[in-house]
Amino acid sequence: MAGTKMLKLREVLEEIEMSRAAFYRMRARGQAPRLQKLPNGQLRVRRSDLDAWWARCEENAA
Repeated sequence: MAGTKMLKLREVLEEIEMSRAAFYRMRARGQAPRLQKLPNGQLRVRRSDLDAWWARCEENAA
């Protein structure tokens, strides 16, 4: 994981301009970027996972 940028959920929500509730609804449908749960319970998203998710969103919109 060294060198892999991990984003806090708050940072992801700001970037995608979405509420936490909407994000969790999307996650329940299997449509959200993959989350990583840290040993302390905090959630993170790998930058590469978020970028891949954005690319899939663009493909689906086209």
